[in-house]
Amino acid sequence: MSDDTTSPPRSAANGVAGTIWRWLDKAPDAVAVTGPDGQVTYRELHRRVEELAAVLRGHGVGPEVPVGLCVERTTGMLVAMLAVWTAGGAYVPLDPAFPAGRLRMMRQDAGIGLVLTQAGVDPALLDGVPTVVTLSPGGSPLAGAPTPSAGAPASSAGVAADGDRLAYLMFTSGSTGRPKGVAVPHRAVANLLESFAELLPIGPEDRWLAVTTLSFDISVLELLLPLFTGGRVVIAATGEVSDGWALRERAVAEGATIMQATPAGWRILLESGGVPATIGTRLCGGEALPRDLADALLADGADLWNVYGPTETTVWSTAGRVRPGPEPVDLGSPIGRTSLHLLDGNGTPVADGQAGELHIGGAGVARGYHGLSGQTAARFLPDPYAGAPGARMYATGDLARITPAGRLEYLGRADQQVKVHGFRIELGEIEAALRAAAEVKDAAAAVRDGRLVAYLVPRAQAVDWAALRERLRASLPDYMIPVRHTTLPSLPLTPNGKLDRAALPTPSWTRPGTAAFRAPAAGVESDLAEIWAGVLGATEPIGADDDFFELGGHSLAATQIIARIQARYGLEVPIVVLFERPTIAGFAARLDDLDDAELSLADVAALRDQLDGLSAEELQGLFDDLAAGS
Repeated sequence: MSDDTTSPPRSAANGVAGTIWRWLDKAPDAVAVTGPDGQVTYRELHRRVEELAAVLRGHGVGPEVPVGLCVERTTGMLVAMLAVWTAGGAYVPLDPAFPAGRLRMMRQDAGIGLVLTQAGVDPALLDGVPTVVTLSPGGSPLAGAPTPSAGAPASSAGVAADGDRLAYLMFTSGSTGRPKGVAVPHRAVANLLESFAELLPIGPEDRWLAVTTLSFDISVLELLLPLFTGGRVVIAATGEVSDGWALRERAVAEGATIMQATPAGWRILLESGGVPATIGTRLCGGEALPRDLADALLADGADLWNVYGPTETTVWSTAGRVRPGPEPVDLGSPIGRTSLHLLDGNGTPVADGQAGELHIGGAGVARGYHGLSGQTAARFLPDPYAGAPGARMYATGDLARITPAGRLEYLGRADQQVKVHGFRIELGEIEAALRAAAEVKDAAAAVRDGRLVAYLVPRAQAVDWAALRERLRASLPDYMIPVRHTTLPSLPLTPNGKLDRAALPTPSWTRPGTAAFRAPAAGVESDLAEIWAGVLGATEPIGADDDFFELGGHSLAATQIIARIQARYGLEVPIVVLFERPTIAGFAARLDDLDDAELSLADVAALRDQLDGLSAEELQGLFDDLAAGS
């Protein structure tokens, strides 16, 4: 399967930023971006980008120079990204939510000497960085920022456009225990934007609700495509992204018309009052799109697109409009200048209906892994189907087949890479971190029921799971921390001595043991324990002092908790309350603080318990008495 892969992207010649600025002539005062800090027109965005780009060039930023972006979700995030490109450099996302050790490893591997940050970011995350420039929420350098060297050029106007120049380094999980940076050139970004501008019904009237962290490459599409087509980017605040109710309110207030999310992200919105009807164009990717979720997203007549692609081929390589029906959701067709090949273990194309490893060629293929020539050579292979010297294709490790109806169907992974809530994870990286603990002799990781779990073979002493999880947080982001564990005398092996992952048992749900068990009090605490147990699948009693996240809770589960509380009590609760008060006792106390009804939540719970004990005849008599009294 292929599209035309011979002609280069048109925007590669002038650069993506240059294509965006054509709207300065057409609609300079149209709003380009809205964020928690306000809104910015195309004219003002251009001015801020040029100002910051001049500062960056003064610090030596130019072609192939990496610049770290450790910023918050404000309009300044977009200013920083475009300014790095305008200065000729390449940006490297450094998520402030990541552990300091992981960020240090990424900076070292990328060779970063300058980082753009903001006042709200913990300075300790950037210890050892030679040059740190602090920006305002809107992207302007704050007073006291390092001064460029004398004689440095003040303008970025002279940077020559080059489609092969590095646009960004995006770090992904690595099987060796160390993240690896994918080097993506400008021509690949240009191809992505041109392809989706032609594919989607998007224009100047559209408002794209941007919800993805900068360190997840799908953010490239949602931050740039609206500007590419003259529309508006609506940057959701960090707190809104994880709070379905707040995100829904933001979407309604801004009149958002298009949004992209992982399946988990869409479920959070659906659990929080539903997707606003104004969002008529919906993209889902990062994980397989289940039919039940597709049906829910199609129920109000919206356009739904299933998108697929690894970071190594620049965000999305295929897209398909999803139609109602009983059949599984397929991967769609290749986007512009992209080719797909299903090959067997010998590199030979498989027949239709047969499973093969998906290889992707064309304009979206990245340069490779930064500084890792061996890993690059193993996955970025010569493309014999391109008809062009030096062309390469990427071996995705994904298995697929062509169905009798001619659709491309995803079948799973050929290796040990997994997706959890849209994040690509190499189980080997988690296993390496587990084995680094002195008390762990051997370890394995797996995904069970959508959650990461660990299997531990301890040395002489028992493993303190709570302490081990805390140590893992020093090197792994939260989405890579296993939520459950099982201790085994040894790991199961295949006859040839390899780990037999199929034989790993399903871990039973157990309390983490971080707090002594204290039974929830009758009433609200008891109600919450029941709700939590239902959402988390608990098979043991949940204590009043147990931590929701230590029990395996995550953002989607938190949204389900909030929805069930609203259904039971009629009380709207910001999801941040659960993050601030993650125990049964703490959360129950905070709920009473939020309630301003004449009856307290405890009264409501007690009344419901009394009503539950009445027979049908007694309930009818009570209702008759109430009616007579009215």
